[in-house]
Amino acid sequence: MSYVLNFLVTSYFLLVLCITKSYLIMNTKSFLLSGIAGTIVYFLFGWLFYGILFSDIYPQEQSMLFIFLGSLFYAFTFALIFNRWAQISKFVTGLKAGFFIGLLLALSMNFFMQASTAGIDTDFAITVAIDAVSAAIMGGVIAAVIGATKA
Repeated sequence: MSYVLNFLVTSYFLLVLCITKSYLIMNTKSFLLSGIAGTIVYFLFGWLFYGILFSDIYPQEQSMLFIFLGSLFYAFTFALIFNRWAQISKFVTGLKAGFFIGLLLALSMNFFMQASTAGIDTDFAITVAIDAVSAAIMGGVIAAVIGATKA
């Protein structure tokens, strides 16, 4: 399992480096550092919200590896958008953008998940709110790191 994880992480970062080289406007160092910071923040907020405060929402055992990888790709998505296209480099701006992007993605994913159930889950609003708040804070941190690492 560790070989597969090592291969995935190495391949992912090589892919990221190749992609960012073609994006001349984007600072690779800023992109990588903001993505890593966002991953840590999002992972920790997921643990706080879903592991401690609202542990009854997903009571079964979860795969930490897949949760971490989900956090990694989610954070780097925001880092790419903020670095490359939106030029977001202030905490408050990142907080706002993160909230709205996170809210829209949370609504989208929760509606897709509800398609396979009989009715709206009672935790629907809570999970959307948790995801939007977590994305907002992650977005603020990503923007702050981008601002701190600008060339």
